[in-house]
Amino acid sequence: MAFSLDLDEGVVSSCHQAAETIAADVSSQVRDHTTVSVERAVARLLGVDGVDGSDVPLPNILVDQIRARGGLGRGLAYWIGNAMLHTGSPPARIAERVAAGELDWLDLPQAGESLIRSAVTAECARSLDVINQHRSERTRLRESLPEHPRPYLYVLTATGNVYEDVAHSLAVADNGGDVIAVIRSTAQSLFDHVPYGPTTEGYGGTYATAANFRILRAALDQWSRENGRYMQLSSFCSGLCMPEIAAIGAMEGLDNMVNDALYGILYRDINIRRTLIDQRVSRLVNGYFGIVINTGEDNYLRTADPVTAAPSVIASQFINYHLARESGVPDPQIGLGNAFEIDPATPDSLLLELAQAQLTRQLFPDCPVKYMPPTKHMNGNPFRTHAIDTMFNLVTILTGQGIQTLGVPTEGVFTPHIHDRVLGLENARYVSTAARNLRDEISFRPDGIVQRRARDVLEQAHGLLQETAAATLFKAVEKGIFGNVSRSLDEGRGADGIVAADDRYLNPYLSLMREPVHA
Repeated sequence: MAFSLDLDEGVVSSCHQAAETIAADVSSQVRDHTTVSVERAVARLLGVDGVDGSDVPLPNILVDQIRARGGLGRGLAYWIGNAMLHTGSPPARIAERVAAGELDWLDLPQAGESLIRSAVTAECARSLDVINQHRSERTRLRESLPEHPRPYLYVLTATGNVYEDVAHSLAVADNGGDVIAVIRSTAQSLFDHVPYGPTTEGYGGTYATAANFRILRAALDQWSRENGRYMQLSSFCSGLCMPEIAAIGAMEGLDNMVNDALYGILYRDINIRRTLIDQRVSRLVNGYFGIVINTGEDNYLRTADPVTAAPSVIASQFINYHLARESGVPDPQIGLGNAFEIDPATPDSLLLELAQAQLTRQLFPDCPVKYMPPTKHMNGNPFRTHAIDTMFNLVTILTGQGIQTLGVPTEGVFTPHIHDRVLGLENARYVSTAARNLRDEISFRPDGIVQRRARDVLEQAHGLLQETAAATLFKAVEKGIFGNVSRSLDEGRGADGIVAADDRYLNPYLSLMREPVHA
């Protein structure tokens, strides 16, 4: 290809090898542990939902009871299987009886381990069959309707009210958007539970709940059928409930979920080990059900200088990529993060942005890179912001990004109105149409700014990966390599939710989801 960087393939291969070593080391250190959120995800997948009279979610009630009596190391599935054998009831009914105080399920006589394993494994397989049937129906719907060519226009909504989000989402669909991403309410990532039911109040976004997902999904499906074009739905499963929200997203038909291995550690001060255990299982769920994950390297460029932080972005992309692969996520579902965040006053900033975007695109050719618009240096002038967004849109098209997050003129001023998003969509579509085949007409100078910058960034990223592989990811995070944020292994929120799995630990989903889905 004329429009491509001349990269040292030996360095690229060495980067992959180092990142694969890092991912394997992480897995070896976390695979013998579970967390309260992993076990609640098991409950969710088994059909447990709802709240008790005090609005405590039933998955939390089950997991908290097991933990309080010292049995969580054996896994929720073990205790559910035993209760099923003794009561003849499905998991959802067992949860209801436990919450009502009608059943002391942990005091039941323990059946033979092989009987428990057989009973609950069959129930887990049955639950997956049900979800897979719904997923297959969604796949057929999507395949029956045309979509815009990539990049998909990914548009954020953050009203706090799910019904207002529906109105905004339909307006985005009417004006050419492809993916609706409902921003989560501020600090929900620090909740160690998932709220229940539809929500109409939320600061900075709308709560991620099963009911809210269901409402948005139904509205977008109706629009898709009526207008003959499929609309994708996205949300966030980072934070303390990563596996649980991933499970809910699978059951409610989401297409896309923000799922980063390091974001919660760096930007929400969630314990390193807790996050890495949770991301491993949440990505297993996302990968199995065909959900595209989005990683969060764009955030590093907001907390560190985008020029000097570029190598850490590339290094993190390699690590996120191999951690996702370790959990069984295929390349077409790994939406690695990147952003257009260099100060516009920097000389040749456009060329530096072009180098970074093309480098990421070329290093991960089969991954739908999610490219983020400028936010850090926006000063409240909507005309300046709109002009810079145009440059971002141009780089997006030139470098063949897979998912293009929409920039809006009022970035940094207030939560965008519908008409702000319409202006952003018009801008993106104009540039896409005008420059669609530009990349086929131009090439990089071998000794030019773009080529030199990409080579330098890759070499520095290679050094960071080698250093991290030698020291472990845990030590690299402590040193503040990513985003200039340092976190300690033994600190952070949610550490008390980690449980060592005993030698009789039972979670059939871990093996069942390693098997490919046949739609």
